[in-house]
Amino acid sequence: MTSGPLYIGFDLSTQQLKGLVVNSDLKVVYVSKFDFDADSRNFPIKKGVLVNEAEHEVVAPVAMWLQALDGVLEGLRDQGLDFSRVMGVSGAGQQHGSVYWGENAEIVLKSLDAGKSLEEQLSGAFSHPYSPNWQDSSTQRECDEFDACLGGPEELARVTGSKAHHRFTGPQILRFQKKHPDTYKKTLRISLVSSFLASLFLGRIAPFDISDVCGMNLWNIKKGDFDQRLLQLCAGSFGVDDLKRKLGPVPEDGGFHLGTVDRYFLERYGFNPSCTVIPSTGDNPATILALPLRPSDAMVSLGTSTTFLMSTPSYQPDPATHFFNHPTTAGLYMFMLCYKNGGLAREQIRDAINAKLGPNDSDPWAHFDRIALQTPALGQKDPASDPMKMGLFFPRPEIVPNLPACQRRFTYQPQDGRLHETADGWDRPADEARAIVESQLLSLRLRSRELTTSPGSGMPAQPRRVYLVGGGSKNKAIAKLAGELLGGSEGVYKLEIGDNACALGAAYKAVWGIERTPGQTFEDLIGKRWHEEEFIEKIADGYQPRLFAQYGQAVEGFAKMEHQAVEEAKNQ
Repeated sequence: MTSGPLYIGFDLSTQQLKGLVVNSDLKVVYVSKFDFDADSRNFPIKKGVLVNEAEHEVVAPVAMWLQALDGVLEGLRDQGLDFSRVMGVSGAGQQHGSVYWGENAEIVLKSLDAGKSLEEQLSGAFSHPYSPNWQDSSTQRECDEFDACLGGPEELARVTGSKAHHRFTGPQILRFQKKHPDTYKKTLRISLVSSFLASLFLGRIAPFDISDVCGMNLWNIKKGDFDQRLLQLCAGSFGVDDLKRKLGPVPEDGGFHLGTVDRYFLERYGFNPSCTVIPSTGDNPATILALPLRPSDAMVSLGTSTTFLMSTPSYQPDPATHFFNHPTTAGLYMFMLCYKNGGLAREQIRDAINAKLGPNDSDPWAHFDRIALQTPALGQKDPASDPMKMGLFFPRPEIVPNLPACQRRFTYQPQDGRLHETADGWDRPADEARAIVESQLLSLRLRSRELTTSPGSGMPAQPRRVYLVGGGSKNKAIAKLAGELLGGSEGVYKLEIGDNACALGAAYKAVWGIERTPGQTFEDLIGKRWHEEEFIEKIADGYQPRLFAQYGQAVEGFAKMEHQAVEEAKNQ
């Protein structure tokens, strides 16, 4: 093995901690994992968390994460990692979790004994032993207060990038200071999961990352500072100045050198004294660094739920979406959509088709795919005269748009804008194979259309590339429809990075933070070293003018259909 520098990216997720080591050429050389359910000791958790159903609380024991970090580092040492070659570390943390440090935290962090574990020494360094998890939904009252503070969810989204959400750190802090005022008073600092991870390596409490801070409902994105009105709400009687001290500074540079790793890691594991800590970011921002996405590239994660990520220079916030500062590149933003309904909705229709036609044991998706591709776009055999068929297929209550579980079918006449809810003319479940995929992709196009630009002369605005990840990326019918509906001037690609996306993004961030030349962007440095042929495969054509225009008309009907359904739900 060569003797060049190495970099570690950590991924502290809900169910595990992973440490992934890359070299300067971005090649993965070591991976170590600590599964919380399987590997932790003395924590009565399930799937990484503790649940208090009575109060809708979902939390994780912070001491378990300490145990996990020592476990991952010991795993890397057992594999033969020479820690003296590690020149930079960064991390990705599950977004929105918060860690509450006690009054003596800085003293304890600075005086760690290399002969003892982190858990032994730091378990008492927290004013509160638990971190709220992103699944927590105990803060509805606080979310209402946040939305009302600036005059409504639209204004809160404009200022902070998102409307109020249960999991966001601002509402969580507000609830914490009301429920545990004495503990809040004794809290020295509040970390996000990402900055908590960086703090352990620094031996002092690290600042927030410029991207992850946007998941708090406290950061005024355009002003580049915490919003005073929201701080005042969140701080209550303890005052804004006290809360600002608890939150600390936020460096604008995502590759900022926070400092070298603490003596504890030099003495216990043999880290290089020059090894530098680069700000850790959130798991979603780290994911877009793993590709790395260029402006107007789109990533669609097709799992049980659906997530859409885009790097964009346009800041167009809306209560239905999320905007964050880009984790490395000033002037760019990360746009995100999260849907509860994804694979489950597609599988329901697949199962209905298989029940009617008989299952294909070798490929359960064979009938679904064949029918979806045989069905004309929007069910229109003749686009000049036939209405468009579109629907809402939500086996679970949906976030975007905010609707209860439902299955509704509509026809839309683009010539005169007539929308009619009806199952007449629908061949069920066959017509639904294409319609379910189209409905999910139409929602993505509707909400991202103001963020794309023209990729070439005479071409309409669209993504340059569409990347598909997750289980649904293996489905050729979905890939083909994604290209037809979303466009993609260079095509549709399958991205294969397994479950390493967050750790990879963090490791790449460390490489960039240490090895960049003055003014060199993350996209430039990583783009030159990233070997896309190892990770991506073109699986479908993208932009097709006639179909893209046809779906452009459909977007208007889809927006009308959603609006009608939301208004009806409000009145029920």
